[in-house]
Amino acid sequence: MDFLKKIETDLSAAFVQNGYIVQQCENLSALDKIRHKTVDLATNFLEVPYPEDAGEFLDKIFSLVPVEKLNSFRLHIISGLMAEAWFREAYFSCARSLVETIVGNELVMQRNIGLSIQFPGDDSSLLPLHSDSWGSECSPFEVVLWIPLVDCHRTKSMFILPPAADAKWRERVKEFAGAGTESLYRAVEPEIEWLEVPYGNVVLFTPTIMHGNRLNQESTTRWSMNIRFKGLFTPYSDKRLGEYFAPIAVRAASKIGMKFTMPGGFNE
Repeated sequence: MDFLKKIETDLSAAFVQNGYIVQQCENLSALDKIRHKTVDLATNFLEVPYPEDAGEFLDKIFSLVPVEKLNSFRLHIISGLMAEAWFREAYFSCARSLVETIVGNELVMQRNIGLSIQFPGDDSSLLPLHSDSWGSECSPFEVVLWIPLVDCHRTKSMFILPPAADAKWRERVKEFAGAGTESLYRAVEPEIEWLEVPYGNVVLFTPTIMHGNRLNQESTTRWSMNIRFKGLFTPYSDKRLGEYFAPIAVRAASKIGMKFTMPGGFNE
């Protein structure tokens, strides 16, 4: 039996087949607030005035930040965003119904935020081809909510290997054990998909499939955020509840059940 609504069934089928979904942000005002705060933190770090065009400012940030200061700049923005009490709920609201459809409505959310700032031609922020679930740290029940703060396309974006191709190449990974990740990438490259994600859209994808980024060969900077979600009661790997993940949606019946104890002597 399947009691999902048609829209839920369609979204679920697309996610299973493609490994990801790109859709419009469900709360654009929240996304704008996140981008505004990001720009505010950036201008604070650089000691420059707030720009008239936030998107253009972020696109051209490479002209203001030396590569050797990029990591400290990135950490400044992450800590500033995480210090805001509203940030995590705002981020979730950008795709709440999508996450609930794909994952469920009792959820945990990654405690920290991932932030990628990739300058044109800079090889210091590359994320080679990988699948998070191949190691012991990532549960295959996780999903990643990836949100760009600028228009992302081609090498300014991320790539994924669709599930059917991923399954085929996964069986052959051992053939590349001595050749390295780059050799594997070259083999799968004809089958990868580059995600086109304009600002105002979000991506939800499964980290079980191979994905990553390459050298940004576009003329502007990539800015993207990512946070993981999973079902509260699904299996965990090394990234534990309370350490890596924090509950954000626990239903009443679950709260009662987790606190329930049998009365003494009941089974005597």
